[in-house]
Amino acid sequence: MKDNFRVHGYDSSIGFAALTFRPASENSTLVDILLAAGAVLYCKTNVPQTLGQLDTHNNIFGRTINPYNRSATVGGSSGGEGALIAMRGSVLGVGTDVGGSIRIPAMCNGLYGIKPSWQRVPFAGLQGASLPGISQLSVSASAGPIATTLRDCETFLRIVSDQKPWELDPAVVFGSWDTQGDISKPPLIGIVRTDGLIEPLPPIARLLDEVASTLRSSAIEVVEMDITQEFSKCQSLLNAFLGVDGGNYVFDLLESAEEPLSPWLSSRVKRRKPMTLEQVRDLHKKRSDLETQFLKVWKTNDGRSIDAFICPIAPHPAPPIDRWNGVSYTSTFVLLDYPAGAIPIRKFRSHDNNGDIPDTKPLSSWDRVNRELWTQVDRGTYLNTPMGIQVVVPKLQERRLCQAMKLVDDAIKASGRKGQLAKL
Repeated sequence: MKDNFRVHGYDSSIGFAALTFRPASENSTLVDILLAAGAVLYCKTNVPQTLGQLDTHNNIFGRTINPYNRSATVGGSSGGEGALIAMRGSVLGVGTDVGGSIRIPAMCNGLYGIKPSWQRVPFAGLQGASLPGISQLSVSASAGPIATTLRDCETFLRIVSDQKPWELDPAVVFGSWDTQGDISKPPLIGIVRTDGLIEPLPPIARLLDEVASTLRSSAIEVVEMDITQEFSKCQSLLNAFLGVDGGNYVFDLLESAEEPLSPWLSSRVKRRKPMTLEQVRDLHKKRSDLETQFLKVWKTNDGRSIDAFICPIAPHPAPPIDRWNGVSYTSTFVLLDYPAGAIPIRKFRSHDNNGDIPDTKPLSSWDRVNRELWTQVDRGTYLNTPMGIQVVVPKLQERRLCQAMKLVDDAIKASGRKGQLAKL
């Protein structure tokens, strides 16, 4: 279990010195559910300080290292889970995701990972990096599985659903596994190539081409989707939501133990004034408008329903330590509460170093930094790092997500590409 899950008798420090030596007096709800289902919990895994980094480092346990490439990030904030599962230290791990914290470590470690809608898997009783109740004003994190197979991720979601979690956590909606959506026959899969904010680097664009071609070769109908008008608005709104409380709880914890910020965070976060009620209300209005706009992307121009779409997990490969750039390709689906899953495809190979980026004005400041990960980084750093894609479906349709992921995964396996990752 990721460290923010409370397990009776053990700390949930989430990387803060102030929270060490404070063993939990009771379990998180999901811990009780898993124990009742026969799970054996035997370790907790490392997280970044504040749970707010896309690498995994804190002042208590140090840094978690990527087992594929020690120069590359392991991802975050479920980076400890990603490393443990990648090294076969466990058959299944549980992470949390409020910006990409399941899918990003899954990508960096060559794993499958699923972020459900937040109302699907119990989140009650976790140690957070904000005061209780803030998520109701901001955005809610999701708990979900990280594993070496899609089957294991689906098993986790099905078994949790079988335990009737809505009877134990009032935030969980009623609905058995069989009610959580179905993919159409024949299916229609969309391809989203860019979010209009950060243009994918050449190896990521090439990977999407490979997956789209593989699906078409498997007689799966694929349709190109341009949703940049909606997609490009999501990152700044999500960032605003994450600043609702001004980060004051985090800084109170740090100052109570006279603890410094982790180096990556030191130039990126600072104490601010909490937002006013009117400001928070305005954010929720903007999110509601975007949710309504996004409903339209699930239909083609001729009125057919799109079952799922694939898109990058990140616009760059697994970068050097502490160099992860924007999270718009993952955080958007937290803002919209869409289930989303990561599928490993293959490793970064020497020929992936090829390709130039256009000599045009960057789309954004994030796009400018993203380009630097291609032009100002030794591309040899990327060699042998896993590469993957993301599958997305409408809200609260986790079963449909697993079906769509299996469709894509089976096609990739049949093409022989998956073996290139398994040999690592």
